[in-house]
This record gives sequence, structure tokens and C-alpha cells, in this order.
Amino acid sequence: MRKPKASKLAVFEGKRILKILHEGEWWFSIIDVVEILVGGDRPRKYWNDLKKKLLQEGYEQLSEKIGQLKMPSTDGRFYATDCANTKTMFRLVQRLNQPQRTQRTQRISRFFSALFAFFAVK
Repeated sequence: MRKPKASKLAVFEGKRILKILHEGEWWFSIIDVVEILVGGDRPRKYWNDLKKKLLQEGYEQLSEKIGQLKMPSTDGRFYATDCANTKTMFRLVQRLNQPQRTQRTQRISRFFSALFAFFAVK
């Protein structure tokens, strides 16, 4: 894992989403997105459970599509964080809360859809 060259915050409804420029494309912290969508105080646990479920359902490309990149923490240090590019994040957001799509899930799904369209054009 290399130290990132550029990292920034994206803000969605006042909540932070860490993002980093990696190999020419933006990657986002999955934990930050999960925290926004499902709320609660255990987004990391929710993400770990979802990863297991996706692997059981046959989503074998999970490790290819998701990487651990070093991102800055609130203490100023860099930690390995599960990240996904815009396209993969858009697909993951669609999987979160699948049966009962909340308005927040729909809004963040549109957010990543717009990002994906913006970056795909460039």
C-alpha cells in the first residue's frame, strides 16, 4: 500500500466521505458511505457482514473491485481503508438496504450515479 498523492473530502448531507485519487480515478471510503446510509454506530460491522454475504452469493470479483488504500484519519495518521471507485461504489450503494430502499439510499445512489457519469465523460 502506497501513501496517497491526493485525498479530499466529499460531503453528502453534511457528512464526510473520504476520497482519494488512485491511479487516475477517485476512490471512496466504503465505511463512510455505509455510515451515511445505514446510520448506527457500527458501520464497519455492517460492511463486514455485507462483504461475507456478497462472497456467499458468488460476487467473486469483490477483492478485485475493492482495494485497501491509506487514507487520513481524524488523528492525522494514515490507515488502510476499504475503498471502491465510483462505478463499484455505485453498485455497492444499490446493494445496501436492497429490499427497502430508503430516500437517503436513493439520494446517495443518484450522487454516485452523477459522479460516475461525470468521470466517465472525461
